[in-house]
Amino acid sequence: MTGRLDRIRRVRPPGTPRGRRAAHWVPYLLVTLIGVTSLIGLTIRPAGEARRGAADYVVVAAAAGLRWDDLDPERTPALWQEASRGSTGWLSVRSARATTCPADGWLTLGAGNYAAWDTARAVRGKCPVIVPELNRPDTIGASVTAQNTVVRNNQDRLPYGTTPGALAESVRCTTAVGPNAAVAAARPFGRVDQYADTLPANPVRLLSDCVLSIVDLGTITGSGAERRAAVAAADATLARILAARPDRSLMLIAGVADTDATSRLHVAIAEGDGWQGGWLTSAGTGRDGYLQLVDLAPTVLAALGRSAPEKLFAGYAATVSDGRPADPAVAMQGHNNADQRAIAQRGVASIFFGVLAAVQVLLFLAVVPVLMRARRHAGPAAPPLPPPRLVAVLEAALIAASLAIPAGLVADVAPWWSSAHPAWMFGGATVILMAVGTLAVRLSPRYRMTLWPMGAAAVISAIVVVVDLLTGARLQLNGVAGYSATHGVRYAGLGSVGLGVFVAGLLLAAGCCAQWVGRTWRPVVMVLFGGLGVVMVGSPYLGADPVGAIAVTAGVCLAAALSSGGWLTFPRVAWATVGAIAVTVGFAAFDLHRAPLEQGTLGRFLSALGSGTAGPAMQRAAAANGQALLDSPLSLLAVAGALMLAFCQFSPWGGLNRVYGLHPAVRGAIAGTVVASLTAGILGGTALGVAGAAAATAVPVAVLTALRVLLHAADRTPPPGETDGPGGPLLRKADNDQLSVTEATS
Repeated sequence: MTGRLDRIRRVRPPGTPRGRRAAHWVPYLLVTLIGVTSLIGLTIRPAGEARRGAADYVVVAAAAGLRWDDLDPERTPALWQEASRGSTGWLSVRSARATTCPADGWLTLGAGNYAAWDTARAVRGKCPVIVPELNRPDTIGASVTAQNTVVRNNQDRLPYGTTPGALAESVRCTTAVGPNAAVAAARPFGRVDQYADTLPANPVRLLSDCVLSIVDLGTITGSGAERRAAVAAADATLARILAARPDRSLMLIAGVADTDATSRLHVAIAEGDGWQGGWLTSAGTGRDGYLQLVDLAPTVLAALGRSAPEKLFAGYAATVSDGRPADPAVAMQGHNNADQRAIAQRGVASIFFGVLAAVQVLLFLAVVPVLMRARRHAGPAAPPLPPPRLVAVLEAALIAASLAIPAGLVADVAPWWSSAHPAWMFGGATVILMAVGTLAVRLSPRYRMTLWPMGAAAVISAIVVVVDLLTGARLQLNGVAGYSATHGVRYAGLGSVGLGVFVAGLLLAAGCCAQWVGRTWRPVVMVLFGGLGVVMVGSPYLGADPVGAIAVTAGVCLAAALSSGGWLTFPRVAWATVGAIAVTVGFAAFDLHRAPLEQGTLGRFLSALGSGTAGPAMQRAAAANGQALLDSPLSLLAVAGALMLAFCQFSPWGGLNRVYGLHPAVRGAIAGTVVASLTAGILGGTALGVAGAAAATAVPVAVLTALRVLLHAADRTPPPGETDGPGGPLLRKADNDQLSVTEATS
């Protein structure tokens, strides 16, 4: 018996090189080199240069509710002229509240941080009309009566460390025209240096008395003729401002707020010396053509050559990048209308993920009795095996379910948002792509191999995300399976859904590939895939998610420790922990040593931690986790996937434990996916969002693999010259499976 076991142990797994074995330290050396190379890859910076103009004066002309579809060369000639001459972008008006009403938008503009006029009132439907009460102690300036209360509420009740009036306090003198503008131009104690209720007949002197002037162009609300009249009035006021603006002045034109509970993208125009043409962007968005409302205050100070107040501003000064079409209609409207796409994205995304969660739950319920019948029973009265056709249909359905989110990402290539029925157009494109992907996996000559469906689906999922990141993450921005710019959280890089799909695809592909090499080299394969994943996720010019990169590092280290089979011993845990800590520390060091405007969220958080201001960020993350846990259909996907994995592993009919015994690298891949996705979601403020996307990708193919292993549990290696039918690799795989069992128990 001992001799037989020795002969089994001497059998070489597929892919093991013949000849003398490599020294035991070679895999460790390769793992170290891969880790160092990954960190070096994070420092690579693509070529590119942004510019910013300077000015002696800044005039902010703003209107709550002003959107790009309000502009027209005939009806709004002044606005159109500024958009043609200056730099443009879409403005995300996120404030301290879910809905940024006019008072909140003006207050956020003057604070340079997320603020709210009334921290207790909830908004439903249209925003309430709030006219700030002003005192006029003299004929020059004014005072906002409620400013002291507003400042106290924002500092005591909100987790942003906001100080309303920080912008005005950073310059010598401010001018406001209109009560709303006074809210933005007031100092923390409420004083507005110069104030006028309306723009005077000759505003030259008023606009040149102070370096910063803020003018209210009115509130754009309603629809039809009412809205067009409000826009025309704002355009007429802007034309008078342009005629009276000081020399060497920067004009900032913005739609600073929404007017109802529907979040929209608004107008952002900067025109002046150094601001001609191009896209507006900032380090806060990392995306050409997108600005945040909190970016306007630091833009004002940067143009005037002044430093932003330390620890008070949440935004970053705007810059100009090239590449924008000269015609504003081409750049900002029509097919490129980001506001229209963002609106459609919200509705279609809720439908897509809700339907996906329901379909996967029903699919799992349908698979359970098939799994129970697939298990070999010891008694003579065992139930018959499930029909082959039923198994084939379920396998195809599980593959399609696994490819649903990657197909949804690719479907964003089609302009579904401009359709009269965007949900149907997007759904149709997604179903077609799912069918194409399923056929590609099913018709492969290697389809009969146990791990082929899992590996092929994983590779497809990972490749879709990688290609999107290499091309600028255009599919994820305002995409159904991506993120919306109106949320004001992410504008570039890898979103939570894309991260979940990428982590699951990357680690499952690594686990399947690792099964084809000897157990000594399996950790090397896992780390090789993981190193590439860390670069893709953590690079500020690709995934731009340092928190996600740390989570991927933790998942890869655990997967590498489990990939060679056997017990999870203390040395394995120790090496995995040391590796994860080393990569995390190295990543944090690289991020901290970047320029402040180039730092990722990790560098900014560590900087805030060092200065004692990280508390608000932690409170925001906790609040975001709670909201995402209850609101997102991805939470249901995560829970359904977890329950199905638990059934497959801990029930007598599941088969997942047998999969883990036969293919220990797959066990490591699934464990690493769980750790990485949960860590990324909790630290990133999306709760189970990342885990839900990962579960939707990984669990269906894991169930498929468990079903295959149960169906072929009694297979034996045929005598020489015999095959198991067309293709023959399935039974030959049983030899390798038996070897894996021996490895796992030896």
